[in-house]
Amino acid sequence: MMVSKILIAAVAAFALTACGGTRYSSYNAVRGTTPTVLFATGPIYSACQKAGRKQASRARCGCVQAVADQSLNTDDQRRGASFFEDPHRAQEVRQSDRSADERFWTKWKAYSSDAARMCT
Repeated sequence: MMVSKILIAAVAAFALTACGGTRYSSYNAVRGTTPTVLFATGPIYSACQKAGRKQASRARCGCVQAVADQSLNTDDQRRGASFFEDPHRAQEVRQSDRSADERFWTKWKAYSSDAARMCT
């Protein structure tokens, strides 16, 4: 009799914890949707991880790489990845008068805004 009460209590506790949400739940009750988790590996992911910044978690670096995959070609990703190691290089490109640098910077700014919005 006592064993069955303990067993029922354990099953009930397990059931409650299994169906309860957490702050990490991927279900959005307001919209009734499950958001997509963005994650990818590539040159920006690697540079982000190597940079050693406090907020450069595996998940965040994977997210910014996934956004890069959606908006930047491979060459632009490699070029942008170099900014993690040498931030001054980004400043030089931003201030450049070369048309190729201006086109790249326009794409990089749009990518950066999207990554900030989607990965924060």
